[in-house]
Amino acid sequence: MAIQSDSMTRYGPMFGPDYTFLGVPACDWQEPATYADAEVVIVGAPFDGGTSHRPGARFGPQVIRGTDYLPHDGSRPHMSMRVDALEKVKDAGDLEVYSGEIQRSCTIIEDAVAFIAKNGAIPLILGGDHTVTWPDVAGVAKKYKNISVIHFDAHADTGDIEFGSLYGHGQPMRRLIESGAVRGDRFLQVGLRGYWPGPDVLDWMADQGMDSFHMSEIVEKGLDTVLDRAFEIALDGCEGVFLSVDIDVCDPGHAPGTGTPEPGGLTGRQLLDAVSRICHELPVVGMDIVEVSPPFDHAEITAMLGNRVVLEALSGMARRRADAGGPPWNRATPLLQGRGTQQDEPA
Repeated sequence: MAIQSDSMTRYGPMFGPDYTFLGVPACDWQEPATYADAEVVIVGAPFDGGTSHRPGARFGPQVIRGTDYLPHDGSRPHMSMRVDALEKVKDAGDLEVYSGEIQRSCTIIEDAVAFIAKNGAIPLILGGDHTVTWPDVAGVAKKYKNISVIHFDAHADTGDIEFGSLYGHGQPMRRLIESGAVRGDRFLQVGLRGYWPGPDVLDWMADQGMDSFHMSEIVEKGLDTVLDRAFEIALDGCEGVFLSVDIDVCDPGHAPGTGTPEPGGLTGRQLLDAVSRICHELPVVGMDIVEVSPPFDHAEITAMLGNRVVLEALSGMARRRADAGGPPWNRATPLLQGRGTQQDEPA
């Protein structure tokens, strides 16, 4: 008798060897007991069927999980934050998605993300192209009715019909707002630049009350000032924040391995600092990192940056958890202060 493919279960990456993010324990997203002690559940969404230019982001989860010169031992103490980024993290492997079927794949992703969130963990999704943010945020929104989105990207991804389709990596933010999963006036975009979208789409964005910070504004005001404003808006009437990071928010010199590179973006250092701040200072209830495309990478530059984006996010979450029991961590704290046997000099 033939076995229906939908009845088969599978754990592990869709592409390449079977390993978890830097050696954290594995779990099954369909079995909440396997991640009952975790704060964050990583899950891969290796889908790039919505790309409009260079494909390859389906291989992103594999390299984000494994690109690191340190042992994959499930532990990463952060030197400055003084917490272990991986202490309460598990990895559920990749979802089985189908690049030729956008709506089917998005339904699979949304159901899994919603289930993980419903069962008390923060879903952290490794993409995949930016199409997956549509089901990622929609899934989290099934638990949290009022969430804001902070979206790092070179592109607004608010197109309507592109290449004859409502669905793709240039349209997820419009689909989310139109569906009511997220309010337009609680949608913050950081790092936009280039020559798309056109005036009609920008008019639509303005009508939704979106706040989209172009690189020229970031350069003029400073990234920290822009983030301060974004945080203020994101926390107004919302119970949680979804963080979406498109790796092409960085200049191609810092992230060449992506499908639609756009010169003039953030540095890798700026992105890491921003992600760290967001996950430390804000109640993040979900996150994804997308558009890491290994076939176009050089010397693993983009893969390593993607890996570190995840680690900085996890460190920020762990530090926020630690701060709940005492004074908040200060970013200006000297690295060695309070360590060893030497007494610190009075301030």
